[in-house]
Amino acid sequence: MFPDLLCHPETDPLSIYRYRDGLYAVDLLTAALCHLDLFSWLAESPADKAAICRSFDLQERPADVMLTLLTAMGHLQNEGGKFSLTAQAREHLVKSSPWFIGPYFASVKERPVCLDMLKVLHTGKPANWASLKNEKEWAKAMEGEEFAKKFTAAMDCRGIYLGPAMAEKLYCAKHQRLLDIAGGSGIYACAIVAQHPHLRAAVLEKSPVDAITRKSISGRGFADRVEVMTGDMFADPLPTGFDLHLFSNVLHDWDEAQVKLLLEKSFSALPSGGMIVVHDAHINSAKTGPLPVAAYSAMLMTITEGKCYSEKETGDFLCATGFDTVHYTPTAADRSIITARKQ
Repeated sequence: MFPDLLCHPETDPLSIYRYRDGLYAVDLLTAALCHLDLFSWLAESPADKAAICRSFDLQERPADVMLTLLTAMGHLQNEGGKFSLTAQAREHLVKSSPWFIGPYFASVKERPVCLDMLKVLHTGKPANWASLKNEKEWAKAMEGEEFAKKFTAAMDCRGIYLGPAMAEKLYCAKHQRLLDIAGGSGIYACAIVAQHPHLRAAVLEKSPVDAITRKSISGRGFADRVEVMTGDMFADPLPTGFDLHLFSNVLHDWDEAQVKLLLEKSFSALPSGGMIVVHDAHINSAKTGPLPVAAYSAMLMTITEGKCYSEKETGDFLCATGFDTVHYTPTAADRSIITARKQ
């Protein structure tokens, strides 16, 4: 059944989304507490991220995610780039404290996800999907048709709620053609076209997802307004002829170098006056939260090459590429859009 993309549920599913998005957060806390004993170390002397990475042999990307999460949880505070313990952490997360709760967490420290997180912290390389021994890491698993079908369906059902909420907040009256880059099932392109009927759209996807996309778009009745283009956003130039680009839940799967490459390709392909839309879950500019997004970032850190980027990081990437007029707008379920224009 394909619901009307102009309809909304009567109830707010935010709490339900947060259960799933935050699944990995406790495992990252457990890794920091029981495997690294980070809090006892910081109790001796506050340190910046670089010093923490050197002392524990951690990679910058997962270390950044961990420190952001622990700050959002209220266990760390960041003053001038140096991380120190909060009063709560000093009483309950440090070995020398009589109220140390470490053994309680240590009883679950051998959980597969927790052990995978420890490997990711040290290597920076993603773990197998859902820590399953018989599965590949997400990017490679997506090359198989069966996994691609299941994953695309999972993201599609989420988009039925997130897509229309995003489309309502998007001002695109001056634009005519949308390119939804790595758009999965096409749910976001369809939602935007439903909300803004003057637009025509295309979804760029590589095999085997492209076939899934065509079937989904046709089933929703949007085949006359949303086409599918087969291509690899990294290996191929982005198609021209579009004045609106969408990256919806895409950039968070990739590291900084790849994110910058995608933004550069977007800038090159857009005409003057074109607009880019980054729809994602964004950490705040101070990297103190929000906690649900920091928790979601722990999952992304483990299963992909990316993380949830902050509003400031995303804006800085866009401006460094040549975009300007950067604007942030919250949408739904801890997501938001960041738009920018090419002059």
